[in-house]
Amino acid sequence: MAEYLPKEKTEEIFAKYGGSAKNTGSAEGQVALFTFRIAELSKHLKTNNKDQSCRRTLLTLVGKRRRLLAYLMKKDIVQYRELIKDLGIRR
Repeated sequence: MAEYLPKEKTEEIFAKYGGSAKNTGSAEGQVALFTFRIAELSKHLKTNNKDQSCRRTLLTLVGKRRRLLAYLMKKDIVQYRELIKDLGIRR
């Protein structure tokens, strides 16, 4: 993981959204982790707008999150709606 994401923060995110701190495979936990990383990278890009490597990483994470959200929507629409409401993803 990157330096802006300490292990404790990762465990906290997965404990809140994935069920337990060790359940790193849950789609809900991964979406929450991607959302946190996207927010941090967006903050970084506001000050360092020429960082193309960071921009590519950001776009990759957005695509991964979108695919996971599509999977969640097909799997359980109620859980999907709760997750996007809790994370504040959609407007």
